[in-house]
Amino acid sequence: MLQAGLWGAFAGSSILIGALIGLLTDLPKKITGLIMSFGTGVLIGAASFELLFEAVKEGGLMATSVGFISGASVFTISEAIITKRGGNERKRTKKRNTNHSGLSIFIGTIIDAIPESVIIGVSLLEQGSVSYLMVIAVFISNFPEGLSSTVGLKKDGYSKKLLISMWLIVVFLAAFSSLLGYSLLQNTSTAILSFISAFAAGGIMAMVASTMMPEAFEEGGAIVGLIASLGLLCSLFLSQL
Repeated sequence: MLQAGLWGAFAGSSILIGALIGLLTDLPKKITGLIMSFGTGVLIGAASFELLFEAVKEGGLMATSVGFISGASVFTISEAIITKRGGNERKRTKKRNTNHSGLSIFIGTIIDAIPESVIIGVSLLEQGSVSYLMVIAVFISNFPEGLSSTVGLKKDGYSKKLLISMWLIVVFLAAFSSLLGYSLLQNTSTAILSFISAFAAGGIMAMVASTMMPEAFEEGGAIVGLIASLGLLCSLFLSQL
């Protein structure tokens, strides 16, 4: 059980690392875009090779399909609500209008982090050991979010102390979510676990398509296509470990 919480905390810790870099340095936007594009490829691989493949194998195509569409729909609806309130700026490093809501940015980050952490805990139940592919994918994808969100919030006048406190809360929630995923789903049927895995995969794919890929291209340029492909290849290698 403790192992699940620690892995969740590790995966979420890159949000805090990105935030600290955003507070202390001025990382070029192109570097952020390249990091995000690599994370995009790794996440697509994690959703495909790890989550969907196992979901179909254990629970069948129907449960997997329903879970996948549900996850994508929930994320899309949540993202639409957050975007309307200004939370779409949580991944952007460039100068922006300051009329968006910092609370919406914070909530949007939590919506990204919690489901991913839950599935890390679930992977311990399904495989007997943590999914290293999922942990690495979440770690890489969280870094640019913490970085770019912090840069924007810092420009809006948020204090360093408040920003660090916010991201520490997110790391704690990531650890707690992974712990809950492991402890509450121990006696759950394989069909439900498959649904949850597919749900997470759907949410990841919707998130990648609507936020990470456009932002990576905007910041990094045409080279991000190649970098994302390398990330996908990396996830394939990791899935074979």
